[in-house]
Amino acid sequence: MGLTALCPGTFDPVTNGHIDIIERAARRFDALIVGVLDNPSKQPLFGAEERVGLIKEAVHPLGNVEVEAFSGLLVEYVTRRGADVVVKGLRALTDFEYEIQMAQMNHRLAGVETLFMTTSPQWSFLSSSLVKEVARFGGDVSSLVPAHVAGRLADKLGSAA
Repeated sequence: MGLTALCPGTFDPVTNGHIDIIERAARRFDALIVGVLDNPSKQPLFGAEERVGLIKEAVHPLGNVEVEAFSGLLVEYVTRRGADVVVKGLRALTDFEYEIQMAQMNHRLAGVETLFMTTSPQWSFLSSSLVKEVARFGGDVSSLVPAHVAGRLADKLGSAA
């Protein structure tokens, strides 16, 4: 059995930036678990199982990727799943400032290692929040998310996403 990585996130919704990190991580590890955080206090647009389905559809050609929802502490989920490392995407310095604190806390709590991957430059501006904002106002997000996600956004928001 080889190395297993875990890529956690809210993914509300999954964007092309997320898919980029997932695809690149899947090429570098024997197995990749995409952990979709179920945190109702964040008031997500899509429920956890909807987000799992959207990601599964986007990554179905990747045979070594598993997608599932989780709740609670990331370190407990990593330990339960037997992952060797957490993979996090970084867009900018502000991401790093937040993520380094989380990585250090996860290491302190359970010895969990974190690997940071920089986002491809074409997606460095992209966030789920920004996608939702544009879609809410009827903007075209079809080049920012997988096609099926754009369709689901349009359904949810009643826009031409």
